[in-house]
Amino acid sequence: MFKEIRNKYIRYSSIVLFCIIIFFCALQLNFLWLFGYSPSYKDIKVPTLRVGSELYTADGKLIGRYFKENRTPVNFNEIAPSIINALVATEDVRFYKHMGIDFRSLLSSGISTATGDKRGASTITQQLAKNLYRTRYNKSQGFLSRIPLVRTIVAKLKEWLTAVKLESNYSKNDIITMYLNTVSFGNNTYGIKTASRIYFDKQANELDVPESALLVGMLKGTTMYNPIKNPQRSLERRNVALSQMNKYGYINSQQLNEFKAVPLKLKEGRVDEGSDGDSYLRAAVDKYLEKWCKDNNYDLYEDGLKIYTTIDSKLQGYAEEAVKEQMKVIQKRFYNVWGNEDPWEDSEKQKVDYPNRAMKNLPIYAMLQKRYKDTPDSVEAYFNKKKKMKIFTWKGDRDTLFSTMDSIKYYGKIMNTGMMTMDPFNGKIKVWVGGVDHKFFKYDHVKQAKRQAGSTFKPFAYLAALESGMSPCDKFTDKPVRIAYQENGKTEYWEPRNADWSNSYREMSLRWAMAKSVNTITAQVTEKVGAENVVKWAHECGIESPLASVPSVSLGPNDVSVYEMVRAYGTFLNEGVRTDPILVEKITDQDDNIIEEFKAKTKRVLSEEIAWLMLYMFRGGMEEPGGTSQALWEWDLWKNNNQIGGKTGTSSDYVDAWYMGITKDLVTGVWVGCDERTAHFKNGETGEGSRTALPIFAKFMEKVYKDKSTGYTEGPFPKWKGKLDREINCPTPRYQADTSSTDSLAVDSTDFEVPAVEPPPVPVQENPVKPVETKTPEAAKQPAAEPPLTKKEERQLKRKQRQEEKEKEKQQKNNGQ
Repeated sequence: MFKEIRNKYIRYSSIVLFCIIIFFCALQLNFLWLFGYSPSYKDIKVPTLRVGSELYTADGKLIGRYFKENRTPVNFNEIAPSIINALVATEDVRFYKHMGIDFRSLLSSGISTATGDKRGASTITQQLAKNLYRTRYNKSQGFLSRIPLVRTIVAKLKEWLTAVKLESNYSKNDIITMYLNTVSFGNNTYGIKTASRIYFDKQANELDVPESALLVGMLKGTTMYNPIKNPQRSLERRNVALSQMNKYGYINSQQLNEFKAVPLKLKEGRVDEGSDGDSYLRAAVDKYLEKWCKDNNYDLYEDGLKIYTTIDSKLQGYAEEAVKEQMKVIQKRFYNVWGNEDPWEDSEKQKVDYPNRAMKNLPIYAMLQKRYKDTPDSVEAYFNKKKKMKIFTWKGDRDTLFSTMDSIKYYGKIMNTGMMTMDPFNGKIKVWVGGVDHKFFKYDHVKQAKRQAGSTFKPFAYLAALESGMSPCDKFTDKPVRIAYQENGKTEYWEPRNADWSNSYREMSLRWAMAKSVNTITAQVTEKVGAENVVKWAHECGIESPLASVPSVSLGPNDVSVYEMVRAYGTFLNEGVRTDPILVEKITDQDDNIIEEFKAKTKRVLSEEIAWLMLYMFRGGMEEPGGTSQALWEWDLWKNNNQIGGKTGTSSDYVDAWYMGITKDLVTGVWVGCDERTAHFKNGETGEGSRTALPIFAKFMEKVYKDKSTGYTEGPFPKWKGKLDREINCPTPRYQADTSSTDSLAVDSTDFEVPAVEPPPVPVQENPVKPVETKTPEAAKQPAAEPPLTKKEERQLKRKQRQEEKEKEKQQKNNGQ
């Protein structure tokens, strides 16, 4: 068809033009996969920034971010004019005049390059095309990329083509805004908003001219001109940018001289106020949304989601304060108990060489053994070589000289904790404290960690008893128990013992026995209802971990998580409806359009009557003589007829300490212990649940109740509406005021082999809890026979008596409830 064009100049020009058009069409279509990916029309219309997601509390406070490229986009009107001026003057002075490709600068650049003065001619739009669509990434290249010079030409042409498309679809202000939102400023900092915060702790619209020139100057080389790593070079480059601004009329000569005299004034800041970066909660949400992101094709680290958790920022803050206050006390107590002695002992009080075991479990140990197989002393020397490191302390991070072995020994003595609070009526998790410091202890003690539950597992035995038809008033005798069981075809016997190594031989109601946490009665109840039924009801309420159906199951030898225990206890408060906890309430996009809302899954597993009876049983920890929750009297928790149900727990040898607390609104679980299980307290006075985990719950609730803005107030549990089929009106005889609040599972007898579960330690009989002497009411009247009370015990007794009087009046008014 070109032969019809007689003028050869026009004909040749037409042929060249036609070839150019065909070439660019082939380039766009990636003909025969020669050229690689080019942005489509849809890509241009809807550009995708790799924007990190933001994590918020339920009340809208930013608490963390997820990102591969640390950026937060801004609008044009949120950028200081000095940034725009510095960028145009330095990178593309004809930006507002060209169509995406500046042919004048291209020609000038070609001439300069030919004369030996290399300089680029890429416009801001071309740089945006390269940054936004990654046109030079390997996956964006085709077969021609294997030819060195051709690869560069093709990439440049794709950038031209994309730049023209961008110019035809967006205004100049939109383009420069997108550019400033995508460009890297070093230190994993992307976008002008993030850079402003990281380097100057300012918003992007608050930057002055020297600060703007410094950030723009960095774009020529983010490493070479990094103001933190290379301040002198950064200062020189900033002054070059200022000179460019003066050259093109954005600042005058006087301003230029003033600005050049200004020193670097860096002020490192965080990405956003209130953002704590990495945390237990951030990691937990990442795990929580893993399946959702996969099912819905979202990338938590690149899709700019806004994730609103169920966490209450005030409650979370109070929980963290309570944990910090109490864990300092517990750690000091632990150090005082052991002094200079190593705390790693087995259940037979034999020392365990934990540091050596931990050293051999390190990945580098095997490598060093291969490298120094002929010189084993070199391996030991490596682990004992001192070096600078930052360590965790209860007073903040500290720099020190430690060897690897020093570090192993140090962290092998650190006490840790896990705490979770949930509203069981809607499943919303209000508090999540995974440990004492996520920077040093990544392992989450709410859901990841599983430890022996101790006495906190006993309520499931009493639940099974109620489900079998018993009532809280049914009585068992506290006496020695010998339970037969079959193991490998042979009859064996298990003899559980109480924490004080004695028996009272009294008849006790189920409510009193659960309140005092009596092992022998719990074992009898378990034998009567069947261990398999205890396991069944624990699973029904929300325990998912494997549970061995053995006679000692109710004493808590199985490992469970705080998360599971809170869910299970929540079933009792939620009138028998098991509610699966939710950690995320909703997810929106950057424009606050809702993408997903989350609702808790529920299932009725108990009748309302049984659930109410269990709450009544839990109240016994405070109301029954010797109840293990009575240490709560020390705190200001008893206004407005407040009621608290709870259960302490301590595993064998005081390794794990628990407290499960229930109020009319919330369920809270607390675990305290050392990650290394051979490190533990020596006796109940220092290590049982009522003295370690319970105070965290008490301090937390005290703070919550004192802050009326939280919306959580004191008050009683709901009354039973109707007629009860079970007897509950069976007041316990008051033999003697018991203010010891002893957890009767402080030395649990769980020396029963549990298949497929870590065998619980054999209880140690040294340092037993001293038995509490009991008297008849008549004998108690004789002053000479009573042991003297401390001031603390007198305060506890008075508080307890006031509460008992209120309860007596209440029972008289509500007889039968």
